[in-house]
Amino acid sequence: MVQAHDRTSLSLAASSKMLDGRGYDGPSAATEPRAQHRPLGTDPLSDVLGTVKLTGALFFLVEASFPWGLEVPHAAAFSSIILPRAQHIVSYHIILKGSGWAGIPHATSTWFEAGDILVLPHGDPYSMLSEPDRAPEFDVEATKDFFRDMAAGKLPFVSREGGGGDPRCEFVCGFLGCDMRPFNPLLSTLPRLLRIKRSHDRREGLLSPLIDLTLAEARRPRVGGGSIRLRLSELVFVELMRQYLESLPAHETGWLSGLRDPAIGKVLIMLHEQPAYPWTLNELASRAGMSRAAFAGRFTHLVGHAPMQYLTLWRMQIAARFLGDSSMKVAAVGREIGYESEAAFSRAFKKTVGVSPAAWRGNAAGTG
Repeated sequence: MVQAHDRTSLSLAASSKMLDGRGYDGPSAATEPRAQHRPLGTDPLSDVLGTVKLTGALFFLVEASFPWGLEVPHAAAFSSIILPRAQHIVSYHIILKGSGWAGIPHATSTWFEAGDILVLPHGDPYSMLSEPDRAPEFDVEATKDFFRDMAAGKLPFVSREGGGGDPRCEFVCGFLGCDMRPFNPLLSTLPRLLRIKRSHDRREGLLSPLIDLTLAEARRPRVGGGSIRLRLSELVFVELMRQYLESLPAHETGWLSGLRDPAIGKVLIMLHEQPAYPWTLNELASRAGMSRAAFAGRFTHLVGHAPMQYLTLWRMQIAARFLGDSSMKVAAVGREIGYESEAAFSRAFKKTVGVSPAAWRGNAAGTG
């Protein structure tokens, strides 16, 4: 029941020419960014999710009876089955009933129960079992066969597995496609396995209503239902990230923690509002209300990249999107993110991404 890959559209307006960027092989121009470059109040989370082309891949419900177990291979082993055009696959499981164990190779198994959501952002192989150390009913090859049949529409939305005994477990399985290269700041700093507690208080978020709506849609097949379920799966993931952001402990690091920090979050919003502006470390520190050294240290600690390095990576992500999704000339793409010279942009792109803009465009065309 998988649909053709839907490249979510995103308008990526950019500013005019820029001054020399100081301290990095950056753009040059002579004017302040145009006011229409980005709407003020840009939401960096939405900006990132849009630019990395988040899209639904597969979504189904498992009703498992004891004993049960499944083993999922690395996402690279099944991405061509469920979403061939996606660079990367994120898996998530919403536990509706019962409990079990989730495990990643060379890591401690995690117990889960009804109300938990498990997110595997890096494509790691993993297992879900009714009991720890139990041999799975579905090994890697059986799981790949299951994905083939599910993607081909040969299986119902509800999959019943296991030995027929109690206790029973029900969980929703969602798989999303997205870009990881050249830069995905959200996924790059997430842990290998997230366990998020689902709130049933509808005043606290949209997750429960979205799950209820998805299940209701799946159980009452109608024309267009597959497309609706895929869009809903994207919304579920976005709400998961919002709830994870709100639940982060104060000591946690990562891009989302940086977004939540008052000073660093303010700077991230500015960088996403005006990525082509000739930012300097001094100006960013001033905007954050911190000394240069304190700002650079805090930004790097929370976000995982130095401020100017982050800016360069994000500019190249925008450029990669233009190169893959438009017919703009390389020089024009460079100008859109502030590079006056095609040669300077090409050097910076290859240094950051590892291939030339033309090669990136060719690779994107080959997988489109």
